[in-house]
Amino acid sequence: MTAAATPDSPDPLVAATEATRSLQGLSTELTARVPQLLEAMRSVGTGLELHTTLDRICETAAELAGARYAAIGVVDEEGKGLSDFVTYGVGEDVARRIGHRPDGHAGLLGALIRDPRTIRLADLSSDPRSAGFPPGHPVMRSFLGVPIRVQGEIFGNLYLAEKRSGEEFNDYDEHMVRVLATEAGIAIGNARLYEAARQRERWIDGSVAVTTALLSGGDADDALAVVAEQARRLADADAGIVLLPAEEGGLEIVAVSSNRPTKSLGVVIPPESQVVELLLDGEAVFVQDASTDPRMISHLTSSYGPSMLLPLQSGGRILGALAMPRARGSRPFSEAERTLATQFASQAALALMMAEAQRDRERLAVFEDRDRIARDLHDLVIQRLFATGMMLESAQRKAIVPAVQEGVGKAVDELDVTIQEIRTAIFALQQGPAEAPSGLRTRVLREINMAAVPLGFKPAHRFLGAIDSTVGELTGKNLIAALREALSNAFRHASASRIEVVVDANVTLPDGSPGVRLTVADDGVGMPEGGRRSGLRNLARRAESLGGASWCGQGLAEDGGGTSVVWEAPL
Repeated sequence: MTAAATPDSPDPLVAATEATRSLQGLSTELTARVPQLLEAMRSVGTGLELHTTLDRICETAAELAGARYAAIGVVDEEGKGLSDFVTYGVGEDVARRIGHRPDGHAGLLGALIRDPRTIRLADLSSDPRSAGFPPGHPVMRSFLGVPIRVQGEIFGNLYLAEKRSGEEFNDYDEHMVRVLATEAGIAIGNARLYEAARQRERWIDGSVAVTTALLSGGDADDALAVVAEQARRLADADAGIVLLPAEEGGLEIVAVSSNRPTKSLGVVIPPESQVVELLLDGEAVFVQDASTDPRMISHLTSSYGPSMLLPLQSGGRILGALAMPRARGSRPFSEAERTLATQFASQAALALMMAEAQRDRERLAVFEDRDRIARDLHDLVIQRLFATGMMLESAQRKAIVPAVQEGVGKAVDELDVTIQEIRTAIFALQQGPAEAPSGLRTRVLREINMAAVPLGFKPAHRFLGAIDSTVGELTGKNLIAALREALSNAFRHASASRIEVVVDANVTLPDGSPGVRLTVADDGVGMPEGGRRSGLRNLARRAESLGGASWCGQGLAEDGGGTSVVWEAPL
């Protein structure tokens, strides 16, 4: 079944007929090679993946013309150079010796871009347009270059070099390759349409994954990590980076997805950066080479090349920015990739706003519930405990037996301690986020006091070192999140009767740098075999993003039972 041609594209059968019409009346030698040409055209037309199609065209053209080497140079969107260069006959070891692939700005390749007409040479080194070969390049003399058009526009050029027989390319070779180039244009057009459709589908799926992650009600940092990971994967970038406005101005890196280790998390790009200014004004920034662009003032860009920096904006509000840099020497982003990435950033920003509104509603509901619990504790529980204490004190005075008096007295003292602990819990429940204390030691105590309510007992705690003065804000924020996760796991899964929390700021990390270590140990049931590890993975990811680590060990029970969760990071 033949696919219908679009109004802008020629019918494949008509194009092939026109291309082969020039063969009529030629010699029997050329006529004898027609079956080979038809087989080559059939081979070129199979498959829809673009790069595979280009590889197949190179191989087929080389076999058809008896050439040792073949290549396709894909012209860039500006029509001034090459955005891709696909070769046949050049091994990987040779390609490594040659180094950078040609950019099409000079030599015969540049001549074919500027004037897309067939070039046939017996010795390309003698042509004045030739720019010579780099060191390690194989020897090439005979040359045949034919333009490839897709829907009437130049897609690139097909190059053949070094006839296997040692002769030069002849008229027959030129005719055959020109016919093949016409068929290649049709195959490339189909592959590009298929690739564009697949690319749009991938970006749509990525947007759905981001929206789902942001609205799932999970940890906000984990959701931002999903945004960074999807952006890197979809853009085929070296890294995906999410930046949010910093308190002191500029943009702070809050999530990074990269195949390479990075310590950029928490770095603030200052407000005087021209790129930051443009992003906060809602303008996208596209950079050809981040390592040399004068606008990129951060040292983090030294290893990056083509980059997209897009504002995360929705409803006229700038929520942050999304950066997708590629490694140095990588191909630049196409216009289609820029458009799809911009749409992705807009969708992510909308999802961020929706998630923020959802968290605000949930936070309000929690505050209302905490208010109600605090009132009930104050108005009902404390009053009843106080009345019970009064009754016990009266009974103590009437008691005759000294042992009874002593026992009742201890019970009254325990009630007083209980009332004080409940009042502490009431204060913690009534404390809003704006009133949260800034000291790390106080924040740790606040988390422990909050955990005491669902646990039914207060975890023991110990501090070692100058916690408040040595631990940085970013590390402290992640340590509190790790403590909250560990205490939550102990409450939900451990069935523990004793928990100890230790924060040690005198730790030396494996690389010799000073660090802080959080240990949360319990005497519970331990970690079940095959149980879920999502919480522990979150702890490990937080630590690794800061250059630290996290692991589990033995607990507090006499036989080593229970679990201890250890989390450490640089100061």
